Amino acid sequence: MTDTLNRVAQVLEARKGATPDSSYVASLYHKGLNKILEKVGEESVETIIAAKDAAISGDCSDVIYETADLWFHSMIMLAQLGQHPQAVLDELERRIGTSGHVEKASRPSA
Repeated sequence: MTDTLNRVAQVLEARKGATPDSSYVASLYHKGLNKILEKVGEESVETIIAAKDAAISGDCSDVIYETADLWFHSMIMLAQLGQHPQAVLDELERRIGTSGHVEKASRPSA
């Protein structure tokens, strides 16, 4: 499963040095973190709407498509911040076997 994430991460990393007009990802990097975060927000809303529609229709094709967009833009955000998707996978692995209530209670309060 992580091979796909690694391949996407490699492409995203390669696009960092590309000219903004050469690819969509390069144009996002050029516009900066705020634009990338805006896209993550947009994709989050679209994913929620698609999930609500899927719950009614039983057709999950749109929610799969929108979730892919959300993951993709989240990976661009992570790359912009110098992070690799493996860090997220490591965090998920760390949480396996831990109650969600326990895990949440262990977080420092903000």
